[in-house]
Amino acid sequence: MKGSPIKLKQKLSPKAAAAKKRRDIAAAKTPKRRARKAENQRIGQSSEYDLHHKPDGSVVKMSTKNNRNVWKHGERK
Repeated sequence: MKGSPIKLKQKLSPKAAAAKKRRDIAAAKTPKRRARKAENQRIGQSSEYDLHHKPDGSVVKMSTKNNRNVWKHGERK
């Protein structure tokens, strides 16, 4: 599978795109985000499942279909 045929690219001005890039990089380099990325790499990833981050901070492997069911997990109201 090569990827989604749908491309959702924001239509931003060059100035806005540059500002967004700076914000995105800054967010990705926060200590909390770097720790989460390192943890996810240690756990490993597969196309068979998603890594679900629970409110208590623990991470569990669960099926993609189940993890993305936001209504079942009460993540939408």
